[in-house]
Parts: sequence; C-alpha cells; structure tokens
Amino acid sequence: MKRTRTAENESSISNGENGSAEPTVLNEDGDDDDQTAASPKEQVRGAAYRSSTMRVVMISLLIELLGFTVILPLLPSILEYYSRQDQNGLYGRILENVNQFRVGIGGPQLEKFNTVLFGGLIGSLFSFLQFLTNPLIGALSDVYGRRPMMLVCMATMVTSYAVWSMAFSFEVFLIARIIGGIGHGNVSLSTAIVADITPPKSKQRSRGMAMIGVAFSIGFIVGPMIGAAFSMYGVRSLLSTQEYPFQLPAFFAVAVATLDLLFLWARFRETLPEKNRAASLGDGIHTAVDLINPMALFSFSSALRGSSEKDRQSVRYLGWTYFLFLLLFSGLEYSLTFLTHDKFQYSSMQQGRMFVFIGAIMAAVQGGYLRRQKAGTEKRTATTGMCVLIPGMFMVGLASSSVVLYCGLALYSFGAGTVVSCLTTMVSEYGSSSERGRVMGIFRSLGSLSRAIGPALCCSIYWSAGPLVCYSIGGILFAVPILLLRRV
Repeated sequence: MKRTRTAENESSISNGENGSAEPTVLNEDGDDDDQTAASPKEQVRGAAYRSSTMRVVMISLLIELLGFTVILPLLPSILEYYSRQDQNGLYGRILENVNQFRVGIGGPQLEKFNTVLFGGLIGSLFSFLQFLTNPLIGALSDVYGRRPMMLVCMATMVTSYAVWSMAFSFEVFLIARIIGGIGHGNVSLSTAIVADITPPKSKQRSRGMAMIGVAFSIGFIVGPMIGAAFSMYGVRSLLSTQEYPFQLPAFFAVAVATLDLLFLWARFRETLPEKNRAASLGDGIHTAVDLINPMALFSFSSALRGSSEKDRQSVRYLGWTYFLFLLLFSGLEYSLTFLTHDKFQYSSMQQGRMFVFIGAIMAAVQGGYLRRQKAGTEKRTATTGMCVLIPGMFMVGLASSSVVLYCGLALYSFGAGTVVSCLTTMVSEYGSSSERGRVMGIFRSLGSLSRAIGPALCCSIYWSAGPLVCYSIGGILFAVPILLLRRV
C-alpha cells in the first residue's frame, strides 16, 4: 500500500496553474520512490505550505460553521411560525406524526417538547442526507480533486441559505434543509485535505485533525450566539410585504457562505495532484450502490481495494467504533434539552449557557490537550475519552443540582472533545492518496447515520424509563466502542 507525505519531504511540491501540491509518494517501508532527499530549504518550504493550507482550511470551516449554526437557536421559533402559517398543510401533517411518536414513548403533552421532537426530526433528515451523499462527495474528490468539490459544496450551501431566505412556507423551508443536507460535505473533505498534506502517523496530522475540532467547537459557540441575537428581534421581510422574521438571519447565512466560497476560490490550492487521483469512480452502478448501501459502507467495500485484509479489518472496527460512539453520544446530547427543562426548569437562555460551557471545554481540550499528544497515541487518548464519558453520563443522570450536572457535563465535554478527532486521525492513516476522500467520506457518513438514529432512540428510553435509566444505559454501553477500539 502506498501512502503520501507532504510534511517532511516537500521537494516535490510544484505550483502549476492551479497551485497544486505534489506530495512525495512513499512505499510501505517509508522510502521515497524517487530515492531523493529534501534539502533543509525545501523542508522549510514544505512546512510553510502545510501551515498555510491548514490555516485556510480552519478559517474556511469556521466561516462556514457560523452560517450553518446560526439557525440552531432560531429553530423553535421558526417551527412555531410555521405552526401558525401551515396548520393544515405539510407542517400540520408531520406534526400529527410527531404527536403520535411522543404519545408512544410516553412524553409529556407540552408544546415545548413537540417543538424539540419536531426539530429533532428535521435534524435527523439533514443527517440522513449527509449519510447518503458524503461517501459520493469524497469519492468524487478522489477523482476530480479536493478544490472543485469544496467549491461545489459551498455553492450548494449558498443556494440552501438563499432558498431559506424566501421560505414563507414550510415546504420551501424543508427544500432549503434538503439542499443543505445534500451539499454539506466540507467537513469530510477537510479531513481528507489534512491527510493529504501531513505524513502518516505524525504529530502534524494529529494536530491538524484537532484544529478541525477546534474550528467546529468555536463555530458551535459563536454561531448560535449570533442566532440568539437575531431571535431577540422580529425583522420585517425586505423582499415581500408578508412578515417573515427570519429573513435577516438567512441573509446573514447567505453572506457568510458566499464569503467562504470566495475565500476558498482565492486562497485554497489543490492538495491532491492529478498523478495521485483515482482514474474513475469505479465500476459504474456497483460502486454507486456501494456508496449508499449501509452494509457496504460499514465494510468499506468501495474503498481500500488495494489494502491488506488486516488494514481493511482495522478500518471496519474503527467505523463501528465511530458509529456506536456517536449513536450513544448524539442521543444523550439531544436529550439534554429535555433533562434540563424537566429536572431543573432551565430557560432557553440557561440552556444556551450550558451549551456554551460544553463548547468552550471542547475547544480548550482540542486546542490544548490534543495538540500536545504524541503521534501514535490516538487510540489510547480516544479510549481515555470514552472511559471519562461513562462517569459523566451517570453524574448527569443522577444530578439533583446544577453543580452536579455541570461536573458531569465537564467530563462529558472532555470525552466529546477527544474521541472524534482521534478516531478521524486513526482512520486517515489507511488507504492510498487516491482513496482517501472516499475513506473519509464513508467514515463521516457513518457518523451522520448515527446522528439520524440516536436522538429518536434515546428519547424513547428517556420518556419510557426516565433520565437515570437512560443515561446509565448510555454510560454502560460506551464499553462496547471501547472494546471494539481495542481490536484495532
């Protein structure tokens, strides 16, 4: 199996018309195919290239996430708006099914919880669409390059937000979310880019994946704060006489996404040179089916075709570890809204402060603790993170005061800040440069599938058995991904 290196040996970096990087190809023993050594000057040039590319990727992700997350605190108000405008339409029909689900799981008959469940349904749809499209986006980037697909994904997000700005009906709003779910592939592409420009099993790669996590955490702190500020003001539509109080935040998202699109166009250089790209998507219909077939995705059958059986087995274990971890984590994360309202009567502002607390710890862990970890320790660090989550879940479930709750959330945040970045770094070590986008796309899609399933599963346990049982079961079940990771 061949792997690429661009961090330590950048002698082959050449700037063509598109400014593409030409990483040196290594064989399994780590020797350069051309048997040439980089001079100190070329190594410095390569380090500068890597640093510049990482900076562009992080800034781009942060800008994109500001637009992506601005809607989160607005979603309850948006759904309330459509409940008044579309009682007899699509919204009303979906709400009937949500009510039936709530009754089935024993949830209380409160409008707030109906809104939360409805919002969860919208989120699950978005995640499910990412599950379907991320592997294809990654595979296309292996054939046509990272830069074109990054630009296509951002252009799709601009379109999604533009449609949202005109969503006077729930049907149009739903179309906007569907477009966004189909095109939101920049996160998986960013992980492939980091793998393109850093050596395997290096501290640079671990740091790069950690910095993606930092951008994520900051985006999920600042974006919702901007959205909360918008939620305090009702703004009359600028393009119609019909009042639509969410047009200004939608315009903000359009502006931010457009800025990111222009930034990528001007500053991002291709990291996958043509000589390292896949010749095609594969053998036609069979490959296309593999990219959306859940069992094929779990087995990574459409990728790693030139890898050893041992490597393929390791990636499968990593995929199952990632899926089960996020299945549990996303469900427990989603039910926090219920728990804090039910047990502590938290207002929306108090819940907002709670999520800022979680995001701040995650950013600190990823930007400090993870960046200082030695290369090759990702498995141990991820295992530690999941072990820390177990008592954190018990503390959250048992909490009778905000002090105990926040202590549990601190452990929860530490685990959340370590596991995904470490697993992403580990899976990026497998596959050739022409398979990396496909591998990372499939890996991210498994996380999207878990986020589509986890909230409904956790809500069912929460309302049928109570928070203590829900969080205790969740904490205990984290032992399963821990055991799976030991087999890698």
